[in-house]
Amino acid sequence: MRELFDAYAHCADRRDAEGQKALFTADTRFAVYMDGEGTEPTYVLEGREALTPVFADLNRYETTTHFNGQSTVTIDGDRATGESYTIAHHLFTEDGNRMIMVASLRYLDTFAKIDGSWYFAERNLVLDWSETRPSSP
Repeated sequence: MRELFDAYAHCADRRDAEGQKALFTADTRFAVYMDGEGTEPTYVLEGREALTPVFADLNRYETTTHFNGQSTVTIDGDRATGESYTIAHHLFTEDGNRMIMVASLRYLDTFAKIDGSWYFAERNLVLDWSETRPSSP
């Protein structure tokens, strides 16, 4: 699973939306919770092809760096569940000023093993906190 987590972050930082989508099952569910304490998702996408605009949205940043931290995974045959943590850095320019947005993310995942490979069957992205501030060049 660690390879799957890291491939997701790598594709995000390299702006490889197609590679990122390939990590998901065709019938995947992807939900985003912008309020870490909330119980209702901000939005939900169904199916691998619906992920394209979300992953392409990273193009608005000049660069991103996602650092994956601790994770827990429970495997039950060809299914698994897990939680992983990421600190994501997003650099951008606003009104001529270089800015950085740092976000603490948690992913609550359900995985499916298909033909010997693991995929995200469901991914819930939870934003625990974020900070936006000026960044030095």
